[in-house]
Amino acid sequence: MFAVMASNSEAKRGLAPSEGSVPRARGGETVTGGKGRRDQARRLRVAVTFGPVPTFLAIDVANDRLTAGIVDAKGEVAVRDRVATPLRDVWPAVHRLVHRVLAAKPDDVESPIACGVSCEGPMDLQAGTVTPLHLPIWENFELRERARDLSGLPTTLATSGVARVVAERWVGAAQHSANVMAVLVSDGVEAGIISNGRLLRGGHGNLGQIGHVIVEPDTAIERETDRPLRRTPNALVERTGALIGRAVASAVAVFDLRLVVLAGAVPHALGAPLVDAARRELEARSKLTHLRTGSDKLRYKVQLVQSRLGTEAPLVGAAGLARWELARTAPVA
Repeated sequence: MFAVMASNSEAKRGLAPSEGSVPRARGGETVTGGKGRRDQARRLRVAVTFGPVPTFLAIDVANDRLTAGIVDAKGEVAVRDRVATPLRDVWPAVHRLVHRVLAAKPDDVESPIACGVSCEGPMDLQAGTVTPLHLPIWENFELRERARDLSGLPTTLATSGVARVVAERWVGAAQHSANVMAVLVSDGVEAGIISNGRLLRGGHGNLGQIGHVIVEPDTAIERETDRPLRRTPNALVERTGALIGRAVASAVAVFDLRLVVLAGAVPHALGAPLVDAARRELEARSKLTHLRTGSDKLRYKVQLVQSRLGTEAPLVGAAGLARWELARTAPVA
């Protein structure tokens, strides 16, 4: 498959966050020297303000497909390519994919200044290793180091859920929200959370495994949403939405969120009926007064919406990881 120029109309794009809202994240996820990282961050700030738009190399590893691309600092995908995930020799496939993408970079597109990699967990953020649940051929695979050596760039690694919330905060539904959770509902169910403008990672990088929240006795949401169709379609959509809403209600209470974005294959396929069912359940389960407003405390403060990002969202999220880390380390004038 040849690398192709991507359409800019697949997602609503926004500008980078203002300097005053630059997020801060846990350390340890970027592999590069301190001075080099500060220099890269300075280049990002200066370029966004005055000069050519900097770019990021993005790599997304999923159990069914591998995607790589070059994304600029405005969230626009300049080049991308994807292939089906092979049963064996996954890394060689990633290696070839990245080389094709870099070779296809147009002359008027800047060379990437950093690399972001998203992958299903679990992972060990300090070691930079991944053991994807649905990719058993990789066990403690040194993904961050391999990607760094392949690209020659400072590299940031995170789960798919974390990458997705970064994408939503950057150019998606959460551009103006400092307290947001993005929930990916697909083969698995995971989330990424930004709280008070800070990207939450957890001690080992696995924060956000909302798919393992118990929503009924002995039932986790991930197990329920992965079941084959055993009910009528309407009943299935209603039940799936209700279970998602219950899990989200717990997270909203714990993390004091104001926005939840549903993304992934399941919300995309089931659409508004699923989102509406989840919203009804979320409002019914959330009784805390600080989550409601008005003299009678009847109006709910937390919004639950469906993602507006298109098929390029995984790439935008992976690039956003690199951008987020460079912004975090940018020197303050």
